Amino acid sequence: MSNRTNMPLLEHLFELRKLLISIFAVFAVFTGAGLAVSPIILDYIKSTPPASTLEWNVFSPFDGIRMYMNISLAFAVTSSLPVTLYLIWGFVKKGLHQHERSATLRYIPYSVLCLLLGLAFGYYVVLPMSFSFITDVSDKLNLVETYGITQYFSFMINIVLPIAFAFELPILVMFLTKIGLLTPERLKKSRRYAYLILVIVANVISPPDFVSAFIILIPLVALYEISVFLSRSVHRKRLKKTIEGASAAV
Repeated sequence: MSNRTNMPLLEHLFELRKLLISIFAVFAVFTGAGLAVSPIILDYIKSTPPASTLEWNVFSPFDGIRMYMNISLAFAVTSSLPVTLYLIWGFVKKGLHQHERSATLRYIPYSVLCLLLGLAFGYYVVLPMSFSFITDVSDKLNLVETYGITQYFSFMINIVLPIAFAFELPILVMFLTKIGLLTPERLKKSRRYAYLILVIVANVISPPDFVSAFIILIPLVALYEISVFLSRSVHRKRLKKTIEGASAAV
């Protein structure tokens, strides 16, 4: 273990300040990149269902600018994640053993993979299902569907991003278990409360019918149980190495 625990409080705060500034700078760079690729992303969104079936409208002179900004911010939030995680790892690594540093660093590629899986599930499964439900309701009420481009994008982001970040749960749990902040026992004790939260989340981001909410709830529960399993595995290895280290010291 390094001397991070012996560092003065002011030095900790100074390092935290540098971390936050670095994360903000990275986010700003990716936001700029998002502005550059916004037209490409927008063309893709418009070419895939359910957006491909809609007539795109603007209800304000600023809607075009809002779309550029919204797309660039969403791009920055998702694309900057690997760099942000690496910066956070650089902040906490000084308080880890050498073998823990390399082990936790390997979580970053897996976090990117989980994020991509979550984005795909949210965009290609949950979003069309939710929009189809809304369209059916409008048809039954004989309503004319006229959607603004910014309203549709907000609707899409409110569904896709929460699901994408929910897919990060197993990686987050493994990381927290690896550094000793979380245990599988604590996850087991919190299971009933976690399930309640997952049910609420599934109902909030899904159409208001049981089948849709259940379809979304299944992968969320699976993610939690996978997290418990992975936490148990990481915790067992961590205890084994701790015991081996203590035996070697004796």
